[in-house]
Amino acid sequence: MHQPVRAASAARQGGKSAAAFRTISEVSEELDVPQHVLRFWETKFAQVRPLKRGGGRRYYRPEDIELLRRIRQLLYSEGYTIKGVQKLLREGGAKSADEGGADGEISKERKELKAILDDLVQVRDLLRKGVS
Repeated sequence: MHQPVRAASAARQGGKSAAAFRTISEVSEELDVPQHVLRFWETKFAQVRPLKRGGGRRYYRPEDIELLRRIRQLLYSEGYTIKGVQKLLREGGAKSADEGGADGEISKERKELKAILDDLVQVRDLLRKGVS
């Protein structure tokens, strides 16, 4: 008889199962993204479709959270624009580099280009020193 009480208590303390739906505040905290950004992403990415209940309250499925996590990574860590992420999602290439998605190759190319850019910046700085 005490089991439901413990489950409810665990849910209130954030001890939800991995398959449980999350509220926007929980997702916001988990992804370290403000709630208004999550709402904005809903308008930009058709693939983000949380369930909406009474009063417009949003409930995110685990797959929604994974998609939002990937969008966040692409925008914040990998430097994609919103249009770039939209294109990746349309083409189905938004899988993580670990999953072997097309963007894993893009990330590798970005790293190579960044290394070349760093080399060019060093050469430029050396040339500037020599000219002065």
